[in-house]
Amino acid sequence: MLPEVEDYYEKITGDRSLLGKLLNMLPGLHGYMENNGRREADKLLRDTVSDRLEQSRLGLSGVQQQLGHDIVMGIEYAESVGRADTLLMGLIAKIKDAPQGYSGFLDAIRVDDEVLANLYHFDEQMLNTVDQVNADVAALSKAVSTGAGVQPAIDSLIYTLQQANAIFNSRQEILRKINPQKEK
Repeated sequence: MLPEVEDYYEKITGDRSLLGKLLNMLPGLHGYMENNGRREADKLLRDTVSDRLEQSRLGLSGVQQQLGHDIVMGIEYAESVGRADTLLMGLIAKIKDAPQGYSGFLDAIRVDDEVLANLYHFDEQMLNTVDQVNADVAALSKAVSTGAGVQPAIDSLIYTLQQANAIFNSRQEILRKINPQKEK
C-alpha cells in the first residue's frame, strides 16, 4: 500500500481527542467512530485525487492553447484532445460527486479486512493512475512543443483516463456491495 493512502487513514484516525478516545471505549461506539474515520479518509482521498486531476486538466488546457498557436496541428488534434478533456472532466465530476462510503451505524464492524484491503488497493491504484495522467499530460505538452509524437501521446492519455475511470467504477462497485442501501 502506498504510504500516502495509509497516511490519510492514519491522519483521520490518529487525530482523536481525549473525549473521542473515551467514547471509543464504549461498546458498539468503537465501530461507529472507526466508520466515521473511514468516511472522512475516503472523502479526503477523493478530494486529493480530484484536486490533482484538476491540475492535470489545467495542464491539458495549456496543451489546447499550444495547439491553438498552430492552426494545422490545432485542427488535426482538436477532436482527440477534446475527447481526452471530456474523459478527464467526467472522471473529476464522478469522483467529486461520488457518495461517501461506509455508511450506517455498524458497517465498520461488518466490513471485513479483505474488503477494506481491496478498497485500499483501489485507492493506491487511483493515486498511481493520477500520477500517470499527470505524466501523460506533460508528455503530450512536450510532443506538441516539438511537433513529434502528438497522436501517440494523446492516445496514451486517453488510455490512462479510461483505466482511471475503470478503477474508480470498480471501487464504487465494492462500496455498493458494502452499502446496498446507497444504490442509486
